Amino acid sequence: MEPGSYPDFGDLPKVEGMPQGCAWGVFDKDGKKDLLGTLNFLTPQVVQAAAAEVKAGVSISLNWPLNAFKIPLPFRRSPTHTVVDLREAGLESDGWDDELEFNTQCSSQWDSLTHFPDQATGLAYNGAKPTKEGLSVSSTEENGLPTCEHWHARGGIVGRGVLVDYKAYAEETAQTGAVPYSPFDGHRITVQELEAVAKHQGVEFRPGDILIVRTGYTELLEGPTEALVPQLSKGTLSGVHGTEETARWVWNHRFAAVAGDSHGFEAIPPVKPDGSVAGMSDLVLHQWFLVMFGLPIGELWDLKALSAHCKKSGRYSFMLSSVPLNHPGLVASPPNALAIF
Repeated sequence: MEPGSYPDFGDLPKVEGMPQGCAWGVFDKDGKKDLLGTLNFLTPQVVQAAAAEVKAGVSISLNWPLNAFKIPLPFRRSPTHTVVDLREAGLESDGWDDELEFNTQCSSQWDSLTHFPDQATGLAYNGAKPTKEGLSVSSTEENGLPTCEHWHARGGIVGRGVLVDYKAYAEETAQTGAVPYSPFDGHRITVQELEAVAKHQGVEFRPGDILIVRTGYTELLEGPTEALVPQLSKGTLSGVHGTEETARWVWNHRFAAVAGDSHGFEAIPPVKPDGSVAGMSDLVLHQWFLVMFGLPIGELWDLKALSAHCKKSGRYSFMLSSVPLNHPGLVASPPNALAIF
């Protein structure tokens, strides 16, 4: 089925015990539970149309360095790179290997559909129940959880990417005397603003697109460490407004995935429907996207060079290629993402 053939948010079949808009079962086929979610929107027709975006022969990496964070993240180990001398290791030849140990959330990443389950039930996309034991499988064949190594069976992620450059838009349209926009100010980018930026850039969304939103966060993290500490201590990050309205808008556009350059794609801290501040367990879009829709979220992508090229060329759509690591039970992975113009 093509992306536009699926029901709108309000018409999705009711799933017992889950809110309206839950897409569990929509992509199931031949009696088998689906593990791919909205990546099903990346049909051969969608990929073929994305290939038409390649005109200039320019490719841009969207992968931030694994060791880019200068301040260690709580509960997440910083990368360790160990160089191995092959002769010292016992081989009768000169040469080098290296070993790399890192947390998959430490830099640019895709969150798989098991990363942030429903906080009330512990269920992930399509009713899967992630456990430490279940995620510690030794082969993909025995893994029935919707982790990201399953994406290899469908050829990774290839589609049309669309950059919504909120940072550039905020700076270009700022009123004289207005407080300068900052990725640390906790601004909540609404649906209306996303549409306004897209219109300003001259871009139209298509079913199956991969939506990428730039806030400028990773670029600020590349500055002096002493200037970052007071900013990070505020506990606020700009991002997409975490509401059901946003979730409805994303599903109804049939985006195949979303990504950004911030920690969570959505604004932090999250808020409750009445507007009051909520805790991190209440991340609204993480639960709608990962759990209800099966829609992957990319975080901490490096979008600076992409932004510069889009502005220079006047083109904000491109072919996107992304291939996660191929290891059983992967909760998240570096995206290995390229924008191709």
